[in-house]
Amino acid sequence: MRFFITLLLVTLAFPAYAQNTQKIERQFQTWLKNDLWPEAKRLGVSSRTFNSAFKGVTLNWKLPDLVPPGTKAKPSRPQAQAEFRSPGRYFNENNIAPVVRSGRQLFNKHKALLTRIEKQYGVPGRIILAIWGRESAFGRAKIPHDAVRVVATKAFMSTRKDLFRKETLAALQILQKGYATRGSMKSSWAGAMGQPQFLPSSYLEYAVDYDGDGKRNIWGSVPDTLASIANYLSQYGWQRGRDWGYEAAIPANVSCALEGPDQMRPIRDWAKAGVTRISGKAFPNAELGKNGGVLMPAGRAGPAFIATPNFYVIKKYNNSDLYALFVGNVADRIQYTDKPFVAGFQSVSGLKRGNVMAIQNGLIKKGYDVGGADGLAGFKTRRSIGDWQQKNGLKPTCFPDRGLAGRF
Repeated sequence: MRFFITLLLVTLAFPAYAQNTQKIERQFQTWLKNDLWPEAKRLGVSSRTFNSAFKGVTLNWKLPDLVPPGTKAKPSRPQAQAEFRSPGRYFNENNIAPVVRSGRQLFNKHKALLTRIEKQYGVPGRIILAIWGRESAFGRAKIPHDAVRVVATKAFMSTRKDLFRKETLAALQILQKGYATRGSMKSSWAGAMGQPQFLPSSYLEYAVDYDGDGKRNIWGSVPDTLASIANYLSQYGWQRGRDWGYEAAIPANVSCALEGPDQMRPIRDWAKAGVTRISGKAFPNAELGKNGGVLMPAGRAGPAFIATPNFYVIKKYNNSDLYALFVGNVADRIQYTDKPFVAGFQSVSGLKRGNVMAIQNGLIKKGYDVGGADGLAGFKTRRSIGDWQQKNGLKPTCFPDRGLAGRF
């Protein structure tokens, strides 16, 4: 009986739902014509390109973070219900080892190509391959979405309409310039295109035609894909001849609150303070006079590193310490010894992201810059915790824990 009642309610409600979506679809078409088209025209997009791009295009109602006209954005799920987990899960060998194995095979297969790319852009092939593997499983991942439909839907009705309006206009410029065809522009649900996962604006700025066929084909061309990744990193300041960083032992006399790219100093200064490479090898002589900084993604509860500025260039690809560490570790294991980080990550239990947000808000009230109260422990949060702990007579850990959560 309950089934039939539910079915009846859905049946009665559906016509109204369908009518409302049809109304919004009409609003979308009006928006394309009266709002988006004039700006696209000013950017040099022809009516032929515009009309061809949107022929038969409807809204993609399956995308996340949509805010249809006449509705309000849904409040985010309370962060108190989301678990705050150890960074170690990011480096699970079941996830990382297959990337390394494939990366090693492709490193040998494309060695000549990668050597040419490194000579031109200064970015090592192992770094390029690690990003390629992380972003699209070396081109094997399915990238099924229609990029124009995705970015246009999000430009019309999402929580980040301004961002995706820019990306929609960039997608139209790609088509206008003939860099890609309408049918070839496949993306993720977030609008990131092709094997390097470039948003349309990044494609315009960083994608290159490396195989010389006149197309910047990041969907099907390995040379174009690899060179585009290298160009991206190069344009963001990759320092030729330098590594991304070194796993290190940070002694207790070197405060974990010294973490961050804004507190870099010559690597010889860290060495003089007692910082050593965990491998037992000395820091390269060529690096001693150049800047590096402490990086402790789990505070004292995990591996530590001396990171070079190139580490923060990798973060330009994805603004996450763990992403950049994943890339660095995979890259090293592709070309050098296939070993995970020596130091392990300790587990984190009993904390919710809401607890971390409470710590962050408490530190903000005390004048600390934690990089925003988002429930994630970025380097600004970690070092703020360490500084506060030290000033309050506690052993600096530079990482959220249950005891600390009770103090804010």
